[in-house]
Order: sequence, then structure tokens, then C-alpha cells
Amino acid sequence: MKKGFLIDMDGVIYGNDTLIPGADKFIAELQKKKIPFLFMTNNSQRTPLDTVNKVAKMGIKIKEENVYTSAMATAFFLSFMQPNGSAYVLGEGGLITSLAQNGYNLVNHNPDFVVVGEGRNFTLEMVNNAVDMILSGSKFIATNLDPSPKKKGWSNLGIKAIVKMIEEATGKKAFSVGKPSPVMMRAARKYLGLEASETIIIGDTMDTDILGGVQLGYTTILTLSGVSSKENLIDYAFKPDLIINSVADIELEKVLALK
Repeated sequence: MKKGFLIDMDGVIYGNDTLIPGADKFIAELQKKKIPFLFMTNNSQRTPLDTVNKVAKMGIKIKEENVYTSAMATAFFLSFMQPNGSAYVLGEGGLITSLAQNGYNLVNHNPDFVVVGEGRNFTLEMVNNAVDMILSGSKFIATNLDPSPKKKGWSNLGIKAIVKMIEEATGKKAFSVGKPSPVMMRAARKYLGLEASETIIIGDTMDTDILGGVQLGYTTILTLSGVSSKENLIDYAFKPDLIINSVADIELEKVLALK
């Protein structure tokens, strides 16, 4: 049976802008053995090319086809729900590009959907516009619900904070496409051409990658090089198939034999 990997990035491949030791060798081994993989990220701001360039600076050479973002998943989902529809977007870069590539019109009046993604250039006027549109009948979509890092000096509120503000103002709950939503988790698997039993997901967060993988029957690997720790695993009713300190500890043949 063929196997393939869905790989989270921040906390698995790098921390901030620093390569996690051994991550480059793990990706090189996958490439050498022609094992399919995707870097799967909830960040909707970056395009696949942005990600290619980012990891290239760390010594990892990949192609755009090795990247799957929540922006791509959101655009795919909307094009399925309503082909050639329209959207008012609070977001940048990757989200705008993905929507346009999927035949969506970006408008400022009467959109089918209001779509919120990562961005640093939101204004209160844009948020007010989004609120009015949702109250007028536009459907509310979030690319993901990643929380604020809650760190002093951080210049990005976090998409969850923006979404919560609009939810409070409208009384409408956003539909989130990104991890751990099965929409993105399933779309990424299909993008690789794999079945659920052939899919292995590696992540550093129990609440997103591991939760999503467990819900869809993927083999799940938790790495302790990012957010989650062994101490907080007791808080969850589910568990990963394998726990490692970092991807440098992966013995590929043993992992491929799991399940």
C-alpha cells in the first residue's frame, strides 16, 4: 500500500524562521524515496510560492505542488458550494490569488460570501462593511480559526479574534474551512491522491492536526517540537498513533508500517 504525508510547518519543520534540526533531512528522504507529501498550513496569507521561497532559505527545496494552504481549501470549497460566485475578502496574498484562480469575483457590494483570512491591513471600515454584508444575507466564511499567540509586541491579532468580533456584531457564526475541519483535511488528502488509510499526518498541535487526523482515520504523529507537550496530553480524550520529539526521530520504514 502506498503512503503519503500531510506535514504541518510551524513547530514541525521550523520554529519562527529557524529550521528544526533534521527536518531538512526528513524531507530529502521523502523526496529520494518518492513518497508523496504536502506541507499543509492554515496560513492563508502566503501563496505556495511564498512557502517554497521561505523553506528554500532553510535548505529545503520543494515545489509549489508540495504546498496546500487554507486559502486553497477555502477557494476549492466555495467553488464547489457556488461556482463562479462573489466574495468580499478581509485577507491578503494567497487568499485573494486562490479565489481568483477558482473563478471567484472579488467585490465590494452584495457578495455571496464574506471571507476572512490572515492579514495586517484590516481597517475598522472593512470590518463594518463585512458586518453589514453578513446582516444583509452574505454567508460568513473563515479560512481558519487559529488563535492569537497572546505575546507582547505581536502585531497580528490572530484570525480568531477578528472572526469573533464579527460573530458578536452579526449574531452569525463563521464556517471555518481550515484545520481541523474535515473540509481541508479531506481536500489535502485528495490533492495527494491518497485514501484515508494511506495518509499520515504530522503536527505539533493536538487541537488541529491530530484532532483532524483522528476524526478522518489518518495515521497521526505528534511532534513535541512545537506547541503540545506530553504533560498536556492528559487533557484530551483522543491520542496520536505516535509521539516523537521532532521529525528527526522518524524511522521512515516503521512509520510507513503503522496501521
